[in-house]
This record gives sequence, structure tokens and C-alpha cells, in this order.
Amino acid sequence: MPGSVFGNCFRIMTWGESHGKALGVVVDGCPSGLPLCQEDIQVYLDRRKPGQSKFTTQRQEGDLVEILSGVFEGKTTGCPIALEVRNTDQRSRDYSKIKDLYRPGHADFTYDAKYGFRDYRGGGRSSGRETIGRVAAGAIAAKILAQLGIQVQAYTYSIGGICISRDRFCWEETEKNRLYMPDKEAVREAEQLLEQAMESRDSVGGVVECVISGLPAGIGEPVFDKLDAVLGKAILSVGAVKGFEVGDGFEAARAWGKGNNDAFCLDEAGRIRKETNHAGGVLGGISDGSPLIFRAAIKPTPSIASAQRSVGREKQEVTLEIQGRHDPVIVPRAVVVVEAMAALTLLDLMMTGMSARMEWLHRIYGMEE
Repeated sequence: MPGSVFGNCFRIMTWGESHGKALGVVVDGCPSGLPLCQEDIQVYLDRRKPGQSKFTTQRQEGDLVEILSGVFEGKTTGCPIALEVRNTDQRSRDYSKIKDLYRPGHADFTYDAKYGFRDYRGGGRSSGRETIGRVAAGAIAAKILAQLGIQVQAYTYSIGGICISRDRFCWEETEKNRLYMPDKEAVREAEQLLEQAMESRDSVGGVVECVISGLPAGIGEPVFDKLDAVLGKAILSVGAVKGFEVGDGFEAARAWGKGNNDAFCLDEAGRIRKETNHAGGVLGGISDGSPLIFRAAIKPTPSIASAQRSVGREKQEVTLEIQGRHDPVIVPRAVVVVEAMAALTLLDLMMTGMSARMEWLHRIYGMEE
């Protein structure tokens, strides 16, 4: 299946299906000498695994990762890193009644249109469990970035129209609730909304916001591989994401030029800075040294228990009710997926950009005098 590979210098290929024996990823291009153990990756996978609260699917998966290659005596060797997570709680029988029906909001119909065949068990390759490989690889990328002083932090900005307040923003609060919202009051309101959605056998969507700090100016290629363009592709490749914006995003369309431009200034150390950050840290497709800020809009969970109209492979009209274990909201578990894809994008562009100047090549390969 083409399209399972992401990146140029730091490349990943995810593999596996929702109800197959296992899922995983192969990471190629990781530098040697990076201290790496399974726990470095597991902490990321624990944030996206099911069964964390009543607002997530109750599929009981430990999502325990195993490093199969590329690490020796606690450090990366420079060889491809293979990571595997075994599936242990599949219930394929939950899908047998709808194996020939097209679920609204899912990829059933489009997979059939493309391949003439599909794995109907939980969506197969189009399942949210595919993101396991992304998160595992993203954990490695994030660790490399952290050593360079770059932090990638995402959180739930809104659920079903209930947004966090900038005035009440508290980063520590994201670690105290399973919605990963940095606003205690918004958490309370969102939980009430989710209770209503569950009672109605329905679901809601929301928005994930991500802030990347410590990113130096100069990252990104100025034409087709702009930082925001590649980042947009990465985030939009996540199955449930339906929108992407950087900085002020769509609000910039309502602004006037003078108000939207970020004036340049010098800080106390004499470094060039911006007074504001409407651009979200990107100018001309290249990072400008300000915090990189973007948002991803995530649709409501398409698997709902309410009756829905559809058709089958034999073109018969039907009414179906989806059984099984599903999230009433995807947003909280998508937070770490957004972080992972952002980390993968940044690291790959940074490694690509190492050849932008002769002086940088001389530092690595230049002849000693």
C-alpha cells in the first residue's frame, strides 16, 4: 500500500491493522548514540491507549511496545529501528453483521472503491489504531528535539464548541484530567456535554492546539516543502482531522494588513524578535524563531450507536446501528498523535536543512588545518 511512508531524512513506515496480530513502525534515519529504551516510547503510547476513562473506548489494550532492532546497550545504532505493539483485545465478531455495509463517516466505501476489498474488522488500516506507529516514532523524534532545546506540547483547545479560556489557562491542569484540557472550568463543562452525547448515543468533535517552543529561525524549505505546508500534510494525514490552521489561521482573512503583520524588534540581548505572533511562528514557509502555534480540527467519532441510513455492497438501502466499543470523542486521545506528527515533521525538516549552507558542511566534513 503506497502512502505508508512519511519523511525524507528521518523516515517512518507504519504497518498493521486494528484487528491484526500487531501494529508497529520502522524508523529509518535516526542518528546513532541516542539513549533510548522502551519506557521512552511507552509514556507516549500510554497517553493514546484506550480505556483511560468513560469517555474513551473500553477496548482493553495495554499497547506495550517492544523494540525489535536498532538499539544496542541502551543507545541507537544508526540502523532502522523496528517497534511492535501486539493487539490483545480484538472483538472482530462485533463487525460481522456490517461487513457488507458502508458505515457513514468511515472509509468503508472509499476502500472498496479503490481496492475492491477491505478489512471490515474495526476499519483495518483506516482505524485509529494505525496511529500507534506514528506515536511510537514521534516519541523518538520528540526525544531528539528535546536534546536540542525544542519542546512540542499539545492540548485540547475545545470539545464540542466548549473552548478553554486563555485567562484560565493552566498547563499543569492537562495532567490532572483525561480530556487534556488546560482549563478546569472548561473540563467540567465538556464532561457534562459528553455525558449528554453518550445518553443520546452520539458523539462530538473538537480542536487540538499545539505550541512548539525553542524552535530556531530558518527551519523549512521555501517552496513546496514549506514548514507549514509539510506540517499541514502531516496533521491532515491523521484520520479524524478535517482542518488545519497556523497562527491566527482563518481569522487572518478578517484582519487588516497593519494589524496582522508582526512588527520586528530587538530584545534585551540584541536579538531579532517579533512584537506579536499572528503568523504563528512561520514566515515564507520558514520558522521565524517565535513559538510555532497551530490547531487541528477533529471531527466527531463516526462510530455511533444511533440508527443511521446507509447502503450495502449490493446497493441495498439499510438502517444500521453500529455495535462495539467506541469513543464518544476522539480529541483527547488525538492530542499525543498531533504532538508526534509535529515532532516527526520538525526533525525531518531540520535534518534536511543541515545542507543549506557550506559553512555547516565544513563544520562536519571540513579538513582540519
